Amino acid sequence: MKRGIFLFCILSFFINNAFAQKGNPDIKSQAALVFNAKNERIIYDKNADKVMPIASITKLMTAMVTLDARLPPNEKITITSADVDKLKNSSSRLPVGSTFPRYELLRLALMSSENRAAAALGRTYPGGIKAFVQAMNSKAKKLGMVNSHFVDSTGLNSSNVATARDLAKLVAASNNYAAIREFSTTTQHAVSPGNKRGQLQYVNSNSLVRNQNWDIDVSKTGYLSEAGRCLVMQAKISGQPMVIVLLNSWGKNTRIGDANRVKKWIESNQGRRQV
Repeated sequence: MKRGIFLFCILSFFINNAFAQKGNPDIKSQAALVFNAKNERIIYDKNADKVMPIASITKLMTAMVTLDARLPPNEKITITSADVDKLKNSSSRLPVGSTFPRYELLRLALMSSENRAAAALGRTYPGGIKAFVQAMNSKAKKLGMVNSHFVDSTGLNSSNVATARDLAKLVAASNNYAAIREFSTTTQHAVSPGNKRGQLQYVNSNSLVRNQNWDIDVSKTGYLSEAGRCLVMQAKISGQPMVIVLLNSWGKNTRIGDANRVKKWIESNQGRRQV
């Protein structure tokens, strides 16, 4: 009798575990949130209220503040020594002295996470970088990002922080900007720095924008040692506008794997539950 009860308990454990696996996308990232932007329904969250460094996800806010200011998109901006990263000493392919229209810097900041481009956007804002950061935090407050704080336009400073829940609001708001939708999903792009230099070829830092199985509206990647690898997107999955936030994915390909697991999970659950 006791042996029968024991076997029943073991069998129940495996059955319940199988159902749990089926009902969970098995996200490896430390924090995550999946949000249906159409009906504003959260369908998955993991450590969604943990405040964490967000690295270059910051550049989505940089783009919104820049666009909100309605600055001339064709205005030429010169990269200066002030745009060189002295905090992390990260590299950049934009040489000091090169000049680009504002819209090109915005595109490079979004699609390829160009730090000097983002730094120049903040520096040339009316009132300079101090006013720019104030505008970033004001915008965050307006969007209801209650656990977020910004200190620069690049995301290189680990004091740029937010929660996965806040970033879902940021991504959904970013989708309202045509320029962000276009520039963040540009697969590849070339710019000329002038000074008799050849063209610089850039590719999107999110490989999924080149994947025909994905229909992505907004995309941004991020990486710092303090933040791990991050990825946020709004994409159409099973006909629904899904916001996906993945933070602190330490493996090189974990954030891409997590995104694909989320997509498969939503598609497999389409017939069984409303997403």
